[in-house]
Amino acid sequence: MIQLTADNFDEEVKEGKTLIDFWAPWCGPCRMQSPILEQLEASGAAVKICKVNVDEQPDLAKRFGILSIPTLILMQNGVLKDKQVGLTSLDELNEFIT
Repeated sequence: MIQLTADNFDEEVKEGKTLIDFWAPWCGPCRMQSPILEQLEASGAAVKICKVNVDEQPDLAKRFGILSIPTLILMQNGVLKDKQVGLTSLDELNEFIT
């Protein structure tokens, strides 16, 4: 999974479908979300999976109106398509990215 920062964000999301996990290391549900995202990545899903640490990248969190974590956003060719707040199961993720 790619760690996004203000420096690489726009470049990483400009092409194709990208799922972005806004998280923080102190967040219990965020730590539970991570292995689910790893399962999705291992399944060969047709989506790039990236992470944004909101403590290290507060401007990105503000840019997307992230008020609680974990929050997942789906982008297509650099355009925000959908947002999901809270712990999300693998089945829900597969539905979310289609």
